[in-house]
Amino acid sequence: MRKLAFIVGLAVGYVLGARAGRERYEQLRKSARDFSQTPAVQKATRTAKETAGGVTGKAADTLAAKLGDQLPPSVTERVPYLKRKAAEDEGWDSAEH
Repeated sequence: MRKLAFIVGLAVGYVLGARAGRERYEQLRKSARDFSQTPAVQKATRTAKETAGGVTGKAADTLAAKLGDQLPPSVTERVPYLKRKAAEDEGWDSAEH
């Protein structure tokens, strides 16, 4: 039933989109671009990126602290964050090597 509803929705969207034509598509695209360039949206985007970066860093620290020693070297060598963390724990700077 869900598959049928999806296919019907896809078909309806295609037909409506085809009828609207290229002009309407360009109009919607310009509106979306203009909206994304407003100062409020730009500020919200920056805030979201900063928040996500902080949360990701904290999660990586927690993961490295709990699993870092248990992961095989083949994994830690492929993950740049874990590689830097291991270098810091050993007391040498990975930028030098």
